[in-house]
Amino acid sequence: MAVDSGMDLLSERAVLMRASLQKSQTITDNVVSILGSFDSRLSALETAMRPTQIRTHAIRKAHENIDKTLKAAEIILSQFDLLRQAETKVLKGPHEDLESYLEAIAQLRKIIRYFSSNKSFKSSDGVLNHANSLLAKAQSKLEEEFKQLLASYSKAVEPDRLFDGLPNALRPSVDADGGGKSSMPHGGHHNDDSETAAYTLPILIPSRVLPLLHDLAQQMVQAGHQQLLLQIYRETRSLVLEESLKKLGVEKLSKDDVQRMQWEVLEAKIGNWIHFMRIAVKLLFAGERQVCDQIFRGFDSLSDQCFAEVTMSSVSMLLSFGDAIARSKRSPEKLFVLLDMYEIMRELHTEIETIFKGKACLEIRDSATGLTKRLAQTAQETFGDFEEAVEKDATKTAVLDGTVHPLTSYVINYVKFLFDYQATLKQLFLEFGNGDDSNSQLASVTMRIMQALQNNLDGKSKQYRDPALTHLFLMNNIHYMVRSVRRSEAKDLLGDDWVQRHRRIVQQHANQYKRVAWTKILQSSSAQGLTTSGGGSVEGGNSSGVSRGLLKERFKMFNMQFDELHQRQSQWTVPDTELRESLRLAVAEVLLPAYRSFLKRFGPLVENVKNPQKYIKYTAEDLERLLGELFEGKSMNEPRR
Repeated sequence: MAVDSGMDLLSERAVLMRASLQKSQTITDNVVSILGSFDSRLSALETAMRPTQIRTHAIRKAHENIDKTLKAAEIILSQFDLLRQAETKVLKGPHEDLESYLEAIAQLRKIIRYFSSNKSFKSSDGVLNHANSLLAKAQSKLEEEFKQLLASYSKAVEPDRLFDGLPNALRPSVDADGGGKSSMPHGGHHNDDSETAAYTLPILIPSRVLPLLHDLAQQMVQAGHQQLLLQIYRETRSLVLEESLKKLGVEKLSKDDVQRMQWEVLEAKIGNWIHFMRIAVKLLFAGERQVCDQIFRGFDSLSDQCFAEVTMSSVSMLLSFGDAIARSKRSPEKLFVLLDMYEIMRELHTEIETIFKGKACLEIRDSATGLTKRLAQTAQETFGDFEEAVEKDATKTAVLDGTVHPLTSYVINYVKFLFDYQATLKQLFLEFGNGDDSNSQLASVTMRIMQALQNNLDGKSKQYRDPALTHLFLMNNIHYMVRSVRRSEAKDLLGDDWVQRHRRIVQQHANQYKRVAWTKILQSSSAQGLTTSGGGSVEGGNSSGVSRGLLKERFKMFNMQFDELHQRQSQWTVPDTELRESLRLAVAEVLLPAYRSFLKRFGPLVENVKNPQKYIKYTAEDLERLLGELFEGKSMNEPRR
């Protein structure tokens, strides 16, 4: 029963569900029908709305275009505004506010780039013309500012400011009269310390101005006005450098000018030139290089070119004098100044190579190197000339007293002075020699000069009529050579053998002098030739048979010969005290014993005759005293002591 009732309930429910499904299908069909109707209506609506959609899209596009146009207009207007601002600054000029002025120029360049790339703007050509005109005007004012600023701070450097940059040892001294005049340090031969001493560069342009000049120069380069920049800088700074050198005392002298000068004047000018070169390179040119590098920082090739053109005239003014000396007529006295000039050029070589760096300065570097080589060559040739001149010297300077000849003292002093330049001479021998050791070359040259002097002295000694004076002259001169060598560095170079050999030559001439001068009078004080009354010779010290007549003549002969010898040889000179005393002693050792013996033996024979003082005029002591008056160069009118 229960099961049946359940089945009935399920059947009812199934009937209801079927009825619902049928109803739902009907609704669905109705909805589909309605939706189909909507679809056709929507299609019609869409067709109707399409024109409106097109108009809306066009309006939206128009708004977008308007926005773009407005934005472009704003940008253009802003460019016009920036142009007006830049124009105001340009018209005001750069003098008051250079930084702002440079900003205006940069802005003008941007404006020009903008309108150059936006040619669609109808008035872009007019704006570009105006902006370019403003930029040209701005550049012109910048160039004028650069020129005025550079000129106002470019003043010739006073010598005192340059001297202040030198090490103390190289500064000129103030004259003792208190007049305030300065003179350069004496001589040109430099101290080794001069190469390492501290130098203080002068301030050629204030450091606060250099950045401004750099900015201005940079603008001119960017504008493509390098040549104008170069011209302005060259014309301004080159004149300043030249004026600074002229104030210092530098002159532009030609070879003819140099040739006409007296040696004393020329020597002083050469000494000054050596100091001027050091000051110019180490201070003036080094300072100018520093200024140039700062103003043209970032433009190395332009910096080198500017520096080369600015310094060319000043360097030429300095080197032309050196060149005139190197090419002028050679003479022995010029050797040492040539060596001084060569030394300073070698000393400055490294700095010249550093300061005058770059391709643009090649000509200047070559000129300096060329002068150094010419000075070395001329010095070498002058050195060779000297050796020849010594041997061929034909001066007629008479040395009547047999003393040291001026040529001897000149040559010896010359040789001694050469040893102050040993390092320089060795450098010359290395450059122009045949590869031999420079020490041996210097020794060889020195020996040749000494031999040339000796050869010349031999020729000059033949001018004397008295053979004794010939030997005295050679003795004096060679002794002077030996003594000078022994007291100088030449001894180490020439060696002991040279010294000993020439000492023997001195002794040989002393012996020859003694023999030639005193042999005759020694014969007068000997017994030889005195005969007895029977015609025999005096023998065994027996003088009883000596003819008084012959004896009187012998005494008179001795007196006459001694008087003549004393008078003449008192006028002769042996300048060296030790040699003079040695020579007097050598004569006394020969003459006095012979005279004492003769006087002792034969004096009594004439003591009792009438006027015995006519015959026995001198005692041995008298002779000894009178021998002490020899070789002192007395005049003929001087009385005996």
